[in-house]
Amino acid sequence: MLDAPLLTADGLHLRFGETQALNDASLQVYAGEVVALMGPSGSGKSTLLHCLAGILTPDSGHVTYDGRLLSQMPDVERSALRREEFGFVFQFGQLVPELTCLENVALPLRLAGTSRRAAERTARDWLQRLEVTDVADKRPGQASGGQGQRVAVARALVTSPRVVFADEPTGALDSLNGERVMQLLIAAARDTGAAVVLVTHEARVAAYSDREAVVRDGRVREQEPVR
Repeated sequence: MLDAPLLTADGLHLRFGETQALNDASLQVYAGEVVALMGPSGSGKSTLLHCLAGILTPDSGHVTYDGRLLSQMPDVERSALRREEFGFVFQFGQLVPELTCLENVALPLRLAGTSRRAAERTARDWLQRLEVTDVADKRPGQASGGQGQRVAVARALVTSPRVVFADEPTGALDSLNGERVMQLLIAAARDTGAAVVLVTHEARVAAYSDREAVVRDGRVREQEPVR
């Protein structure tokens, strides 16, 4: 018997003006698994990820996380969820340019109330795990693209989230750096037990997942069996 899914999208519809971004999209994500959302540009895969993460609210349908409806959570509770239980890796990292790489990784912990010393100690451990301690005291603009994306992965994982949302995490990298980022991201997620929802249009990136879901025209058209 399967455990209950950790994260569920059920019948999501969402329009942006005249554009139907999601059209009865449904998905289940189980604790500890890696799910790749595949599909062409404009298919709705990033929109689905943003709804799953509580960044966007669908027009109809609902998203459930750990038995709780995201739509029924107050804004402050949803914000805390994204800060403490969800981690995010975006295509271009989105690091804070004025902070050092170490401070960027420590930032989610500092926002959660952790002391500076403790937060930076944990952040430094994650930079070591992602093989980028050499850029700890540099600002993001002084790091290479591959280094910056590893710093972004460290920031996503520093709070030990239950779900990591990765939106085209290798899209701005060459193949060699992209492969290393994926290896480190998936290994770290496996070690911590985090689920990963991965948006990509690249088969070599999707190959790191346990399961692929194909998004077309705002619907999840195909899914492999969960287990």
